[in-house]
Amino acid sequence: MTAYATVNPATGETVKEFETLDDQGVETALSRVATGFESWRKTPPAERAAVLARVAELYAERADELAALISLEMGKPVRQGTGEVKLSSMIYAYYAEHGPALLEDERIDVPGAEETVVRKLPVGPLVGIMPWNFPYYQVARFAAPNLMLGNTILLKHAPITPQAALLMEEIFVSAGLPADAYVNVFATNDQIADMIADPRVQGVSLTGSERAGAAVAEVAGRNLKKVVLELGGSDPFIVLDSADLDATVKSATRGRMSNTGQACNAAKRFVVLEPYYDEFVAKLTRSFEAMTPGDPMDPKTAIGPLSSQTAADTLTAQVEDAVAEGATVLTGGRRIDGPGAYVQPTLLADVTPGMKAYSEELFGPVGVVYKVSSADEAVELANSSPFGLSGSVWSTDLDAAREVAERLDVGMAFVNEHGTTLPALPFGGVKRSGFGRELGPWGMDEFVNKKLVRVSKG
Repeated sequence: MTAYATVNPATGETVKEFETLDDQGVETALSRVATGFESWRKTPPAERAAVLARVAELYAERADELAALISLEMGKPVRQGTGEVKLSSMIYAYYAEHGPALLEDERIDVPGAEETVVRKLPVGPLVGIMPWNFPYYQVARFAAPNLMLGNTILLKHAPITPQAALLMEEIFVSAGLPADAYVNVFATNDQIADMIADPRVQGVSLTGSERAGAAVAEVAGRNLKKVVLELGGSDPFIVLDSADLDATVKSATRGRMSNTGQACNAAKRFVVLEPYYDEFVAKLTRSFEAMTPGDPMDPKTAIGPLSSQTAADTLTAQVEDAVAEGATVLTGGRRIDGPGAYVQPTLLADVTPGMKAYSEELFGPVGVVYKVSSADEAVELANSSPFGLSGSVWSTDLDAAREVAERLDVGMAFVNEHGTTLPALPFGGVKRSGFGRELGPWGMDEFVNKKLVRVSKG
């Protein structure tokens, strides 16, 4: 059974525990969102937009409370938590502003009829399965466009962020969303599988691990349900050249260490052309060494604990496996003594294909450096990963950088920036990073009935 509990990862203290649903609770939740859909789908788009606009306002008004809560539950440095809350507010505001226009009918000029129209209509109740690393932002990416469409939502959040899950539900209701349009559920994995299979549910969106994605996709496939998956990543950070290596290293450090390295689209593999490799690695090593993990509640802290003891154990085991197979630790590599789930900022070299650190996602403050002799070799190495979420290319020659970025097998490619997330930009990957897109107009194109209506004289 999945246990929902707030366990402070900075201290190991269990703060609060929550009961999971019983069988009647599962049925009640399904019945609520099914009933709620019948009324929410009929609510005019302008009224749906007004609710989302109020959600955006409440996130801004309660930013300190929201940020402090996820610092407690999953260890995000509170300053970064405030940034996540701001981004989440921006997403709700984006769909409030643009949602009605994105739902307008598309008229097609095809001969033989008085009128040919494609309408964008909701499909019904959806299940959302969300991770702990960005508790508010991940939900906003899924919930905002689908509530704007008129779909209703059953939301299963990560077991380690139950209070954040409840607070989001409270904010939706406070903003005027009908209580049966968004229902938080503390459900087990088996119960979620039953919900996905239920004929009242029309689709499922998951952000999480490959294992979870495969399990959800299997259930969804058996029951002919649409699924969107945003899974892991092992994003390359390719340095072709640099006029200011200090600035590039600063971007690399931020790209790897933000959220204590616990981001699917973090820069995880630093692929550097030979003329710049030694200096880049020396500077990056010093940059990592200068980062001291601290209390996530302290506004000065830039790197906190991992989300849990289990996460810290998994990451250190991956590092130890790499070292045992011949990798070199340039800095870090160990757990930090004490009750919290702290891991030293770590940089590895000499990582080869036989190691777990080569093919698996390193979800924490661990980076890997690679030396290459050409842009072609950089692309080959970057694309050797089973993941394909995003990647970045750094160079003063924009044409050369653009050409390399175009060759990356990823869903998102950047030049001279990494991991930029904005409400209007599509987010999603290829290969084992999943499929489907969130945010922007694309976020409203996944769980939608694009209904053709053609009227002829007869």
